[in-house]
Parts: sequence; C-alpha cells; structure tokens
Amino acid sequence: MPRIPIFRLGGSSDKPALPNLSASTPYVSLEGLMVGVDNLRHDVVLSPRFVELARAQIARLIARHGELEGLLGAEAPQSTSQAPSWLRAQAGKPVKPKLDPGGWKSALTELQVGSLNRAKKEFKLSVDLLARLAVTKFLRAEMNHQFAHVVERCRVLLKNYDNNRAQRAHEYREKMAVFQVRKKIILRKVGQEIFETLREVEKSTLARTRRSLFGEETSAGSYFTYPLFMNRLLFSEDGRDDYLCAEHYVMLGNWDRDPDRYGRMREIASTFLRSLYGEEITAETIDSWMNVPDNARELVGTGTPEDSDDGAAQEERLGRWVRLLEDERVMENVIASYYVVPLLSEYAPRINPQQLKNALIDRTDCDRVERMIQEGGKLSPNSLYAAVAKVASCRGSERAKVAARFLADFFHYHRDLRRLETLNAALDSVNLVGNERLQELSRVNGTLYEFLLPEEQGETSSDRVLRHVVLKADVRDSTRLTRTMMEKGLNPASYFSLNFYDPVNKLLEKYGAQKVFLEGDAIILAILEREGEPGLAVSRMCVLAREIIEIVRGYNELMQRSGMPQLELGLGITLQESAPLYLMDGEHQIMISEALNESDRLSSCNKRVRKIMEPVAGPFHVYAFQSAELDENGNPEDVILNFNLGGIRMNEAAYKKMQQEITLEPLKVKLPAALASSDKGEYKMFTAMVPVDRDIFRKIVVRESRIPRIDAVDFSIKGWTNRMYYEVCTDQGIYAALERRKGANG
Repeated sequence: MPRIPIFRLGGSSDKPALPNLSASTPYVSLEGLMVGVDNLRHDVVLSPRFVELARAQIARLIARHGELEGLLGAEAPQSTSQAPSWLRAQAGKPVKPKLDPGGWKSALTELQVGSLNRAKKEFKLSVDLLARLAVTKFLRAEMNHQFAHVVERCRVLLKNYDNNRAQRAHEYREKMAVFQVRKKIILRKVGQEIFETLREVEKSTLARTRRSLFGEETSAGSYFTYPLFMNRLLFSEDGRDDYLCAEHYVMLGNWDRDPDRYGRMREIASTFLRSLYGEEITAETIDSWMNVPDNARELVGTGTPEDSDDGAAQEERLGRWVRLLEDERVMENVIASYYVVPLLSEYAPRINPQQLKNALIDRTDCDRVERMIQEGGKLSPNSLYAAVAKVASCRGSERAKVAARFLADFFHYHRDLRRLETLNAALDSVNLVGNERLQELSRVNGTLYEFLLPEEQGETSSDRVLRHVVLKADVRDSTRLTRTMMEKGLNPASYFSLNFYDPVNKLLEKYGAQKVFLEGDAIILAILEREGEPGLAVSRMCVLAREIIEIVRGYNELMQRSGMPQLELGLGITLQESAPLYLMDGEHQIMISEALNESDRLSSCNKRVRKIMEPVAGPFHVYAFQSAELDENGNPEDVILNFNLGGIRMNEAAYKKMQQEITLEPLKVKLPAALASSDKGEYKMFTAMVPVDRDIFRKIVVRESRIPRIDAVDFSIKGWTNRMYYEVCTDQGIYAALERRKGANG
C-alpha cells in the first residue's frame, strides 16, 4: 500500500536530524595484577579437578560429534608393550571412576563463583577477569589436545583388530578418515556446545552473583569487558567460519576474488557512514559505531518504514544504502548469502559453502555445482534451482529488507570480530603454568594466581603474604675472633655453632620465624605476615631480637670466666610492606628483598664511630649521626654514620608498624647517673607488652631519637636534623629501673 503524504499547515517540517549513534570499544584491563616469573604474563593454575572434568567432557563431545562413540565404546585394556607412551604410562595405575558428564558444569560454576568472591575480597575485579581468561584459554587449547588424543586412542584400538574382525576394522578406518577430514566441523560443534554451557552459567549464576557483590554498575570497564566472553566466535580460530557466520551472522566471502569479503564490506559500510556524517569522521569513530548493532536499526530501520518523519528519514537512508551496494556490485552477493543458508544442511560439506553461494548468482559456478551434485548420485539439484530462482526474483521492497537486515548483521559480526581480537590479545598475557617447578617458583614469589574449587582450597592454597620483617644479627670482628681462637688451638666453627647458631635456631618456631640464610659471621631471619593472621610481625621480631641478645650475653659471661673470647653483635630489623621474592637454586629458595640490604646497614657499626662512642655510649647501644649536608640528588644514607654494638636498630617503617600492632606508652623513668645518656635529651622512650604465646607477654622498651648533625672531624654536635632513628633497648639497667618503678607503684 503506497504511503499517503501528510500535509501540515504552516509549511513542511524540517528534515529530522541524523541519529546520535552509540559507540563501543571493547577492552580488557588487568590493572593491579602482578606479572609472573617471566615478567610478561600473569601466572595461573586452574583447579586440578576442574581440569580433569573439562578434559573428559571435551573428549565426550568430540567422540559424539565425530560419531566415534561406537568405536571408543569398544575400548578395552590392551597389551601396552607396543602402545604409545601416554598409554604405557597408565599401565599399573588404578582405573579412575567414570566422571559425571554434568560434573564439569558444576565445577565450572563453582570455580567462577570462587573467583568472583576472591575478587570481592581483594577489591580487584581484574582477578575475576583473569580467571575467565584462563578458563577460556584452557578450553581452547584442550579442544585441539583432546582431538589429537581421541585420534591416538582410535589408532591403538584399530591396531588390535585381528583377521577375524577385518571387516569391522575396515569400517572403523573409514570412520576415522572421515573424522579427521571433518576436524574443523567437529571442533566448531564442540566449541558451540561449550559456549552454550558458558552462556548458561553466566546467565543463571555469574551475572547475578556479580551484581550482588559489586552492584549494578560493576565498574566502568565491566560493561565492555564481560560481553567478550559471551561471543559466538569465542572458540573459532579466526572468526571466519562459514557455517558459524551463516547461522548467527551473515556468510561473507572468504576468497580474494569475492567482492563481499569482510575487508571490502567494511570499507563500503564506512563509505555509507561518511556520506551521512561527513568525510572528516575518523576511522576509529566509525569502527566504534559499527560495534553497536542497534545503530543499524537507528539508521535504516528494518526495511518496513514507519509512518513518521523518522520513518521517512530511515527509508531515505535505506535507499542510499541499497544504491551503494548496487553501485559496488555486491547486492546480489548479499541476497545470496541469506538464501544459501538452507542449502548448507543438504549439500555441505560435500560442496564448499562459498561455492554454493556463488552458484546462486553466477551461471558458470551454478553449472559446476550442478555437476558435483549429479556426480554424488544421492542428492537432487532441485533445492539449488529453487534458491537460484529466489535470488533472481528478489526485487523492490524485498531487496530493501535484505539490505537493512544485512547492515544489522554486518555490524553484529564486526562487533564480535573486534571482541574476539581484543580477547585474543588478552589471552596472550595469561600463562597457564603446567611445570611444577615453575608453579612453585611463582608461588613463593607471590605471583601465582590459583583458582581452585572449595574442596581444594585447604590442600594447596596458603594465605597471601602481605609484608615481611627481616632481622640480621651480625657478629663483630669475626675474622679477628676466628684467628685468635685458632692461635689458641680452639675450634671456631663449634664455638659459633654452640654459642650462637644453635640457640637461635631453637627460638625460630616459638616466634614463627624462618631462617633466610647463614653467612660466616651473621644469621638472617624473617617473619612473614600473612593475610588473616594477627599483625604482630614487627613486635614479635623485636622480642626475638632481645632474646638473641640475652642468650649471647649469657654465653659471654660463661666464656669470660673460662678465658674464652666473647661474641659482639649488632642487630638490624627492617619491615617491607610487600611479600619477598625468591630465586630457586634446585630445591632451595633464595630470598630477594630490599629489607635484606637495609637490615645489613642497620646492624653495621662504623669503626671510627665505635672508637669515639663506645666509652660514652651510656645505656644505649645504637646511635646515628649525619656527617655532612646532603647533595640535591644524594642518598641520605651516604652521609649517615652508624653505631650499633650489642644493640637492636629498626627502620622507620618497622617502628610505624609497631605503633599499629601494640600500644606504646611514654616511659618517664629517671635513669641512674651511671646510665646517663649522651643524647642531650633529644630522645623519647616508650614501653609496651608484646604477646608471645597464650598468657605469655614480654616487655620491650623502644627509644626514638633524632639524628644530630656533627662535625666529621671532631664529632661535635652542630645541630639536629628532622630524621629519626629507632632502638629496641637491650641494656639491663633500663629494664631493672622499670621494674623498680613498677614495684614502687605496686
């Protein structure tokens, strides 16, 4: 029925403005995640149970779509003397129970819900995205692995057919040949079935869980990111599968001579958009418009115009689109791409889908396809003739409807192709670590992301290390001490072991510390503070350091009475607000941490400073001096002279962390005259009780002192800096005075 023009008083209305098109650019952000041991990709391990179930499910689907269930159903234990390595490796192992086909879907759901909960716990949605990427990468790779595995299983079975079953073996060999030829078709069907499961899990569980945990607007990027996993092209190699495109999009040309191949059709669509919105529109803008299929409907409608100004504008734009397709000589190809779809189930894969499509518009190709059908003997060309007639008779309004549908389908395909490209780039940043040694190396460095099922959590996962505290106990003048003992015919190795190393080793379990490594004249310890544990790492390390000092002091008193040389220590405690890194030397872990270097500096003692300060140190065993003014780009530590003789010095980060762990009470105690300090009052003292075990507490005294500026020549004080240093007091006189005050107040 022709449209009746509508007349309005006052003249015609203005032409409707062009619609404002929506834009979309897919992307994946894994910001905030640590890279793995190769410093390029993120290391991931997936649940062993999920991996096992997924492999079994993929193998089942391959056998079903490859029509090999009968052959594989006859699989039985065979002699393994001539079997391949993978089969011989199974010999002697207990037979595993058959896995429930529905179990993998349940495991998939649990795994991904677990990753969402972890993302919520860590306040990083990128953790869940990493899990989704890892699952996708694993499933993709496993499809090809399982196809090869099924082929190998079938070959082993066929080798064991004897002469009495030669006919059956021949039938199975034919099936095997067809199976291998149809690899691409089989994997496409398997991929689509897996995709349907992923989509069902997303719609029924994951989308709701995500909204529950993160709200309706999960994050700025989630709107553009999660749809990447709901893409029909997810399990295709390059997104150019004829059958997949015919069923869900539109079947474009794949050969270089095809005028409707994807690249050219994108150029035609870009030309159409520029004819409407101007030549100055950038390629990036046009690409983002084509990522929104609804834009096609806004532009040209459905081919059945509405009786309105907007409908008239859409009809006019649709006419321009049809003329452009005709001018570019692709309109017939577009029409044929829809009418060829019903023919695929009848003639393909015997006849290539592109050949079928071209046969609908080209007489020469039609004759060629007709001969191929007749040579087959079992097929009739009638359906082909009917489709040719339909393409030839497509005129007028029907032609416009096809053009409108094509624009929407092309935008849809373009969007999913862009999503696939974005996803493929993101998958390159995921490293599914299969090697156990690499897993352990990544795990100890805190860079391994393990996504496990709930029942596996307690077995293989440990709480994440948040920070670590390092203590270095450095023995003074160990070379001189060793030489003196050897001159007296004594054994320095047993001396160090009995008086230092062995007693310290016995303390480690009590304080939850671990030995990092031993040097000839030092021992380095660490306490790792993990997620979910009481945050007392610094305080406990301070008590451990005090106990080391007291143990060595006790042994020194015994050695002095025996005329043996004494040990002199300096201890440094450093906190680093991150997990340590590790190297693997065979089975041995070697810690890498800035805290090691700083603890070494804090435990050191400048020889010149010792000569001057040792006689006047008073009750304190740690001092620091700034010997010169800093250069503009200088390191402050380059001008600091340290004194640490039998003392414990901690860095500023450790002191601030201690203030959060325990209550430091200002200490106002008058020290005896014999314990007078050389700090001239530029210090504060605090006391605190540290819980060591159930109902066991240890007292510590901490001194906060300002670093003075000195004359490097005579060590006279020239002023005070704004920098502080911190000592855990070890002098017995201080604690004795504290106890006397407590008794007086008691």
